[in-house]
Amino acid sequence: MSEIEIPDTAAAPPRAHCVADSAGGLTFHVSDWVRPGPAAAPGEAGPVDALVLVRRGADPGAEDEVRLPLASAEDGRPQAALPSTVPLPEGRWDVHVAHGDAEPRRVAPGLNDLRSLVDRRPGPSTSPLSVRIPYPTKHGNLSLRSWRRAPHAEAGEIRAEGGELAVRGRLYRVGNPAEWLAGAVVEARCRRDASRVWTGKPVLEDDTEFSFTLPLAELAEGWKGGEEAWDLWLRPAGPDAAPARLARILDDVPDKKEIFSYPAQPVAAPHGPAKAGPYYTTNNDLAVRVEDA
Repeated sequence: MSEIEIPDTAAAPPRAHCVADSAGGLTFHVSDWVRPGPAAAPGEAGPVDALVLVRRGADPGAEDEVRLPLASAEDGRPQAALPSTVPLPEGRWDVHVAHGDAEPRRVAPGLNDLRSLVDRRPGPSTSPLSVRIPYPTKHGNLSLRSWRRAPHAEAGEIRAEGGELAVRGRLYRVGNPAEWLAGAVVEARCRRDASRVWTGKPVLEDDTEFSFTLPLAELAEGWKGGEEAWDLWLRPAGPDAAPARLARILDDVPDKKEIFSYPAQPVAAPHGPAKAGPYYTTNNDLAVRVEDA
């Protein structure tokens, strides 16, 4: 579901300036907000101010709203914290401010300090990895892109040349990464036909880093024309262990599909001339596309 544009008759919407920390938390500093209604009398408890996060397109009954209390910072501006320990399900979250029971008001983006997200390297842990990246929407509002994954396989260097796809990555959020990777396999899963799965063995570079090479022509052997997508996973040896989706989320770029592009390689296919190459999905997951040359 796309963002809904809500007209705002006020001269200037409130703004939120975001500061990210290396653990995955965010602090919001709100400015230009005129609270509706009269202020509370001295000694009386007034309406509670809150920063309200609403998940876009949430299923009925799902956790689709998070309210964070706003308190005055040292400079007097309202401030709210979203620690990495607060669960925020994956998706896009629209940011609002609310004064008591008044209708929440959409927030415009301010200045973002996301330096701690660039080349982020989370520490060892088995708890879900929290990633939140603030971004401006096409309507000029502030939203967050959220991921929450365990385990997580972060894609690093990607090379598509000579009819092959070479990928380096790093594994996070498992108890013993080296042991997990030692028995793991790489899987390319065809979205069109779940019975078609390419399997390869990753090379363990160190305790957490891995690499693998995928011959793109092997994905085109059963291709019948049109566009065909393959999702990339790491699957551990244990039958009860969860697989890890290959993705790139540990930086400050919320939408990589239109920014990171890789050349498609010509591949021989029984059906006819084809080409194949990697791309990032709308969720920043790594996939391969096979299509007509």
